[in-house]
Amino acid sequence: MEYLPYRYTSGSGEQLSFDFPLHPETDSAVRVQQLLDRVLTAMDHEIAVLGDTCNGDVLQALAMALAVRTEMIPADGEMTRGLARDVVERALGALPEAHHHLMGPVGHA
Repeated sequence: MEYLPYRYTSGSGEQLSFDFPLHPETDSAVRVQQLLDRVLTAMDHEIAVLGDTCNGDVLQALAMALAVRTEMIPADGEMTRGLARDVVERALGALPEAHHHLMGPVGHA
């Protein structure tokens, strides 16, 4: 099984590290990483603009976005829903092994 090592630094300075298992039919791990970077950056930007946003609302919006993208795939619905469930389960399966590092204040003296 192939993995995508991924590191993300939150706005509060917490650094999260993951080894995400990739689906066997992944076409491009590089493209997966690029899209993930852009989705997270867009979410961070929108939350900063919108202000106080509940984590549950963020997760719900992401789940609904996944449902929309899944429905947009021109293929059998059962197959695409199964694929969506599979990739979500793989990603969530990486969480118990994720590493959290709190970074100190960043700046210049």
